[in-house]
Amino acid sequence: MFPRRGRIAYNPCMAVAARIDPKAYFAPQEWAPLSRRSRWKGLALLAHAWIVIGLAMAMAVAAPGWWKLAAIPLAIAIIGARQLGLAILMHDAAHVALHPDPKVNDWVGNHLTTGGLIGYRNYHLTHHKYAQQGEDPDLVLSAPFPITRVSLRRKIVRDLTGQTYYKLRWSGLVKRIAERRPQEPLLPILGEAIVARRRFLTGMVVTIALTAPFGLWWVWPVLWLVPQATWLPLVTRLRNIAEHACVPKNEPDPLRHARTTMANWLERAFIAPYYVNYHCEHHMFMHVPCYNLPRAHRLLVQKGVWDGMLSAPGYLSVLRLASAKPAGPGPPPPQPRPALNSSTACLKATA
Repeated sequence: MFPRRGRIAYNPCMAVAARIDPKAYFAPQEWAPLSRRSRWKGLALLAHAWIVIGLAMAMAVAAPGWWKLAAIPLAIAIIGARQLGLAILMHDAAHVALHPDPKVNDWVGNHLTTGGLIGYRNYHLTHHKYAQQGEDPDLVLSAPFPITRVSLRRKIVRDLTGQTYYKLRWSGLVKRIAERRPQEPLLPILGEAIVARRRFLTGMVVTIALTAPFGLWWVWPVLWLVPQATWLPLVTRLRNIAEHACVPKNEPDPLRHARTTMANWLERAFIAPYYVNYHCEHHMFMHVPCYNLPRAHRLLVQKGVWDGMLSAPGYLSVLRLASAKPAGPGPPPPQPRPALNSSTACLKATA
């Protein structure tokens, strides 16, 4: 095992997660290219995400006749995965790893991805600071695991039927309207909701305006909203499970704060785009751009560090681990009925 030098000693009285010094694992000539931010690679990944989304939409639109029954569900899965990809690239921008110029990084990360960069950055860096410790804001996502298989199936069904999306994006507004005070005007509430969702609504209006004249009004609801409401919540859940589920609270070892999941090409296409599966490496060296994480992984394997890192051979294995909780006891078995004498039988018959 490669020596673990440079790690901050873990103090159980401290909530801050233990950190790793890159010099403990990499020589300067190795670390320099790993930490270097490219002026074009992050932008190329961003262009790739939007191009794939556009091609998937074109495939669904161009599919003739009954082929649409296969093309549209495939496009929904592809687009939902790239919507996650846009969020992953926004995540890179939160670490100022999408572009070496901070102004370009923040503009691109806020306007050409899922948006909300600044608020997300503040939240997410807190997660890194307190990873798997009591103050970790993401601890609530991993704390319930393991769960039962029945519970996992319920969650997957809620994701794929849009229930998770509705709960996260719209239920608060519906509840606010339903619980407004007597005589409280509705328009200010709707105005606030429109302002908060202006990016979403603008995209809807512009896309439908551009496609409706060609008879393609359905492209936005079917090929953007449906992936966002179904496949995206599912793969986001799978990603969260793979990254931190079943990691103990207050885990002292920074090599085990997060899990790397080895992904095949199908998993990378539909579940884990843009190297998001290298999550242990990301937590170890959080400012390394995502496109350099595979190289960091290979070097850590060569140096014998991999055996001490938290990992899984694939997403199915993580799901099995995360749903390994035994099902709760069912109803108690029926007890043998006592023999009835004639007086007891009469009482029961007349009860």
